[in-house]
Amino acid sequence: MAAVAPRIHEAPDDLLAAIDFCYEQGWTDGLPVVPPQVDRVKAMLAADTRPADTVICHHPATTLDLSLHAAAVNAVMAGCLPEHFPVLVAAYEAMNRTEFNFHGSTASTGGSAPLLVVSGPIVDEIGMNADVNLFGPGNRANSTIGRATRLILRNVFQMLPGISDKSTQGNPGKYSFCIAERSRANPWPLLCEAQGYAKGTSSVTTFAGGGFCNVENHGGNTPEQILGSVADAMANYGCITLGQSVVILAPEHMRILGDAGWTREQAQDCLFSLAKRSVEGMKSVGKYRDREYDRQHDKDAHKLVEQGFVHRGLGPADILITMGGGDAGGHSCFIPSWSRGRSSLMQHAPIAPFVQKS
Repeated sequence: MAAVAPRIHEAPDDLLAAIDFCYEQGWTDGLPVVPPQVDRVKAMLAADTRPADTVICHHPATTLDLSLHAAAVNAVMAGCLPEHFPVLVAAYEAMNRTEFNFHGSTASTGGSAPLLVVSGPIVDEIGMNADVNLFGPGNRANSTIGRATRLILRNVFQMLPGISDKSTQGNPGKYSFCIAERSRANPWPLLCEAQGYAKGTSSVTTFAGGGFCNVENHGGNTPEQILGSVADAMANYGCITLGQSVVILAPEHMRILGDAGWTREQAQDCLFSLAKRSVEGMKSVGKYRDREYDRQHDKDAHKLVEQGFVHRGLGPADILITMGGGDAGGHSCFIPSWSRGRSSLMQHAPIAPFVQKS
């Protein structure tokens, strides 16, 4: 099915009545939206040089397509500014890849939300928050880009709670789940650099993330102690699977790693080695399933099981680690993957420069 052709709706002139009209059409996530006036949509589309009917994402199960126009409409409703639009577009171009498993991650009982991690110069250019209250409210770019991601899932791809979205309990990230990587005082290359993009190019990484897990450690003063706390969260019986992981280290924790000269790769190796449970322990809680670790299913997983342990993921590269948050406080976080297996793999894409048409 092709992208739905744009339609013009006659809404009340009164602003509050127009907001109510959007509710009546079923266009909201439960919160009020900005009525998508034609002029605002055109201003959003001006941030991309391609035709408005360009398809940037396809949903295989519903066969519905996301056009730039539809993305712009939902970006307006979410409260985005035109300079935010390239991030939203890049995120959906990343999620369009088969490896992301777009349908499964949006419809499953697992309750995942697309986490967006924005990296590079665009963070400062559009005023994203990579600092205090990183995952919380208060920043327009973070909040509205994340919210637009969800509105598109609802309004374009018809992933409706209780109908096509079968999340058992859901996830607050389903309202908005978008953060920026902090560059200030970051001892490691930014993700956009590590991902191989040219200097000056920003990127967005998409991850079908489960619920947020706070990792508190105010007493640890070595990399092993800090990462040991994180690994314990990653390997708790409620979270451990073969899936990937996102770890956002607070600056207080990152300083400990940086002062010790640790690289991202060393931290990934450490986390992977520690984030594990014994097969016997997994069986004791009923979480070990032979079919998930069968030799034909995944040789790497089977090799780990032969050693008597189940690790979080298949290798160190399955763990994305970066820095974010305020200077004070020993609070990092771990975000688990959506599924219990390898059903969805994180993807990244470059963000096109913002060019406002005259």
